[in-house]
Amino acid sequence: MPSQGKKYEYLEHTADIKFLAYGETVEEVFENAALAMFNVIIDTEKVSGETEREVLLTSPDLESLLVDWLSELLYLFEVDEVVFWKFQVEEIREEEGEYSIKALASGEKYYPESHPFETEIKAVTYNQLELEKTAGGWKAQVVVDI
Repeated sequence: MPSQGKKYEYLEHTADIKFLAYGETVEEVFENAALAMFNVIIDTEKVSGETEREVLLTSPDLESLLVDWLSELLYLFEVDEVVFWKFQVEEIREEEGEYSIKALASGEKYYPESHPFETEIKAVTYNQLELEKTAGGWKAQVVVDI
């Protein structure tokens, strides 16, 4: 995995939160981007549970699929009040000019006393969005609006 085995790292940003996620595969970089995003919201090490949500999405390109994936997880957190800590992207594929993802997100019901709120994320943005294959795998740069 790129960057000495790191799953993700946070970068300086003037107003929002920016992070890089890494993975040996495109699926792994999507998983690690989701983990980085949820660690902005709460401490995922304090989450367990096996409440699962299946995520099936289709987008016109990989970058849009990444934004849609993270946005869907944020939506599930806000509407279903589930905090996620484990992400398993089973498949990302390209078919007839569109990209699709099939994934599972695992977590538990959000309780403020058990999951101290760190930072509210308003939205996942396209600002400075990057997703690229590197010599050592994949890298994604994401900015979330706080």
